[in-house]
Amino acid sequence: MPHSFGLRARTRHMFKRDFKTKGSIPLSTYLKIYRVGDIVDIKANAAQQKGMPHKYYHGRTGIVYNVTPSSVGVIVYKVVGNRYMEKRVNLRIEHVKHSKCRDDFLNRVKSNAEKKKEAKAKGEHVQLKRLPVAPRESRTVSTQDNTPQTLAPIPYDTTI
Repeated sequence: MPHSFGLRARTRHMFKRDFKTKGSIPLSTYLKIYRVGDIVDIKANAAQQKGMPHKYYHGRTGIVYNVTPSSVGVIVYKVVGNRYMEKRVNLRIEHVKHSKCRDDFLNRVKSNAEKKKEAKAKGEHVQLKRLPVAPRESRTVSTQDNTPQTLAPIPYDTTI
């Protein structure tokens, strides 16, 4: 049998639907709002073959640059040789979802602003930078009857 090099070659497990998510696509997928500048993750949905991304873009993250009624245009950077090429991919909205890559950053910005406001009201300085985990403090473990014991090797003896 000849070897296949089609568009969906080697995608048997890549494009399969997850457990208990097979069948029709939920309507909440179509009610999500995408705006230019949003960061989205590309994940092909096998229930809709129209507007499906090439297998290379499955699992990639990009930025929305164009929005139409049923699809979005996404900018993705692809490594070609020794350079990054900007690829513009048009996908139906079934194949994209909002990325959560900036959630931690945005939450940290909000909490830092709150801490800064409280510190300014109190008139003190607050540390907002993230710091690596410091070494643990030194301590002595002591319980009752925890005197040091001297260990010595037992001499080797053969019993014949």
